[in-house]
Order: sequence, then C-alpha cells, then structure tokens
Amino acid sequence: MATAAPSRPVRTAPAPLAGASPWQRVRVGADDRQVLLVYLLTRAGLWLTAYCGAQLFPRDPEARRGAAVLGVWEQWDWVHFRHIAEHGYSRADDAVPGFANEEAFFPGFPLLLRAVHTVVPHWGVAGLLISLVTGAVAVLALARIAGATGGAGAAGGRRAVLLVLLSPCAVFLAAGYTESLFLALALPAWLAALRGRWALAAVLTTAATAVRVSGLFLAAALAVQFVVSVGARPANRRWRPLPWLALPALPVLLYTWYLYALTGDWMAWKHAQERGWNREFHAPWEAWANTWRAAFDGDYRSGYALMFAAELVAMLVGLALLAVLLRRRRWPEATYIALSLWALGTSYWYMSLPRATLLWWPLWALLGAWSLRRAWVTNVLVGVLVPLSTVFALAFTTGRWAG
Repeated sequence: MATAAPSRPVRTAPAPLAGASPWQRVRVGADDRQVLLVYLLTRAGLWLTAYCGAQLFPRDPEARRGAAVLGVWEQWDWVHFRHIAEHGYSRADDAVPGFANEEAFFPGFPLLLRAVHTVVPHWGVAGLLISLVTGAVAVLALARIAGATGGAGAAGGRRAVLLVLLSPCAVFLAAGYTESLFLALALPAWLAALRGRWALAAVLTTAATAVRVSGLFLAAALAVQFVVSVGARPANRRWRPLPWLALPALPVLLYTWYLYALTGDWMAWKHAQERGWNREFHAPWEAWANTWRAAFDGDYRSGYALMFAAELVAMLVGLALLAVLLRRRRWPEATYIALSLWALGTSYWYMSLPRATLLWWPLWALLGAWSLRRAWVTNVLVGVLVPLSTVFALAFTTGRWAG
C-alpha cells in the first residue's frame, strides 16, 4: 500500500544559537585551525601571484626589474586611506590634486591605520597587517556562522571559507582595504545576534559602520533578526535590548556632523560619492542599462568593459541570492542583501558590486552547503573561481584594475 509523501518542511530564519560559555566561544579548535591553515595558504598564494605579476607584467615593458613586492599593494583606494590617515580630511578647495572626494571614505579604517602606524612605521606594512589579522578573525566567524546556518555543520563552514578565499575579488581581503576589517566586526556581530547577545552585536555593528556604510544595512538586518527571535518566543518576550540596536547610527551621525563642520555641507559624503563615482540616484533599470552599454557597446577599453560585465554578473548573483533567502524566509539576511543591492544598484551604473560579494556571508554559507551535497557544484565553483581570482589579483596588483 502506497504511503503519503512526507510534507516538505518550511525553511525559516535560523533560530538563535544555544548559549555557550565564553571559553567555548573563543577557543580555537581543530576546525578553526583548519580554517586558519587554508587562510594562510591562500594568503601565500596571493603574494606569490602578486610577485610573479610584478615580474612578468611591469608597467615599463623594457624594465629589467619588476616592481617592489610591497609597492604592488600600495595603489588604488589604498592611496586615499593612507592620505586620510596621514593628513586627515580636507575641504574640497584645499584638496591636494589626486585626493579629491575623500569624504566618500568612512574614517574607521584610516583611524586604525594611523594607530597601527605608531607601532609599525611602514604605512604599507601597517595596512597589510591590519587586513591579515582582521581577515583571520573574519574567516573564523564566517566558518561558525556558515556551520550554524548553512545546514552542513562544520564541514559547511570550512567550505564556505574556502570559497570566499577563492572568490574573484579575494585579493581585496589581503590588500590594505576595508573589506577584512568590516567583516571582522560584522560577522562576529551577526554571530552574537544569533546567540541573543544584542548589546555585543550592536557595539560590533557600530564599529563596522565606522568602517563602511554597509554597517547600516547590517544594523537593519539585526533589527529584523531581533523581531524574528522575539516573535519566536511569545511567552517570554524580551524587548529590553531593543534600544541597543539604534547605536550603529551613531558613527554616521558623528561623521556627518564632522564633515559639515569641515565643509559646510550636511550631505558632503553623498556629494563626494556623486562627484567621484557617479553615484547619484538612478532607477534600477537605468543603472542596468547604463552598465550594459558600458560593457558591450564598445565605448570603453576592453579592461573596463570586462569589469562592467563582471558588475552585471554580480548583480544577477545578488538577485538570485535574495530570491533564495526570501524563499527560505530568512528575512534578516534578505534585508541585508536587499539593502546592499539597492544601494549599489541605483547609481548611474554599477560599481564595486563584485567586491561587495565578499560581504555577502549568506552567499558563501549557502554555496558551501550546496557544494558539499553536489560534487559537480564543487568542481564547477573551483574551476571558475580559481582562474577568476588569479586574473583579478593580477589586474589589481599590476595596476590594471578597473572596477
């Protein structure tokens, strides 16, 4: 006699994690050591790629010696971070040529860079050291989040870390940029929220917001996670931590006030974004159309066109991720991704979306679990990610980055 098929379980937002002693939360176990080993090996691989790129593709084709290995990391946005750390922000009229619109960069990373520089005299080494240490914290937190929410346990956590470290824009986790520092604050904040430690989550998110405006998206996700977790326990509602969730707005308010005092413009950050990166508001379909034309109409050099094509692919990946999260009723993570896509998808054209994928921890958690269930997914991901990661690392370190 045939039996009825079992009903399909409804996926909802992850429940808060069970409590653990402080020692259990900070202890580095065998899984953590494996994560750190992969992290260090991929760092060594990126440095080897950067060194070979400097020797093989010098800017002067007749050069007899490649660029210094530290010098290949000291370019692009790093130059602005160092300038802010060394000289502070300037009024637009007083800006040194080449350093205009620096109000667009939040002060968290430059402040930490200045502090580390008091101990490490070389600016470049100080920046790389910040990314190295904070990147290690970030991957450990990602492994624990993915292991708890991805559905594949510790193995899923390790796989998620491997995938993000092999992702196309992984070079920015090694360079003196904000991604590693932001993740080292944002991911432990999310882990704290999953454990119901709202004050700690809010404080860490506040620090993350001082580094990148994406911290506000994380704050919104925390608020949704708080409502979801409280709603799951109607007999024991705990609303007292709610005021903590307003704390992440403080760095934005203080920075806005500081820029007003410096420039006389309450919207100085937004206007710097518009002047420097064409980030004035456009409807999403206009942004897509403008990016599509830049990628395929032949008006830009091939390197720029390729990067615009990568922006389009990243947007499609983000929309697919958002759809999966909504389908699984993972409202907090969906909030974070939706706000990220809206912020980056409503400019004149897309810019920095591939880099933003590094900050989409639900993407790597889901891919990690999926690749463990399907061997072909692992093969496809490795076959695609590794070449792209190498090419993008070479593009960045040889001065050919365009995205």
